[in-house]
Amino acid sequence: MKRFLLILFFKKLITLVGLSMFFMTSLAAEEIGSVDTVFKWVGPNHKIVIEAFDDPKVEGVSCHLSRAKTGGISGAVGLAEDTADASIACRQVGPIKFRDELKDGEEVFTQRTSLVFKSMQVVRFFDKKRNVLVYLVYSDKLIEGSPKNSITSVPIMPWAKS
Repeated sequence: MKRFLLILFFKKLITLVGLSMFFMTSLAAEEIGSVDTVFKWVGPNHKIVIEAFDDPKVEGVSCHLSRAKTGGISGAVGLAEDTADASIACRQVGPIKFRDELKDGEEVFTQRTSLVFKSMQVVRFFDKKRNVLVYLVYSDKLIEGSPKNSITSVPIMPWAKS
């Protein structure tokens, strides 16, 4: 019985540490705009939100996300779980400079999509053979994620000075 309680305690501790790290490391995106998709009598409407963020380790790359955001009363108070629908487009917006060593599958951006257990992730891969950065957006959940995903590629090109 003591062993079972100890195992349960460590599982809870690992979950809490993971969640605290998640909230500390998530970057903030700038909201560009939104469109309503479903009218709600009470609370905000369901919508598609467009957000932008810059890659923290790759200067010269910006990404735009479109994602579903649940409205209604539960959405207004932060209890709703957003769907896993998201799309991404990343582009070179200046000379590309690596600020640090890149790791394949490294998290670039995270957005919480439910009160605690669900998030939208953007991860980066470097296709060395083609000299291209590949960004993947997907949704994960503590127990079960979603196969819905979207990718975009950014070829690393010389940047003309004006």
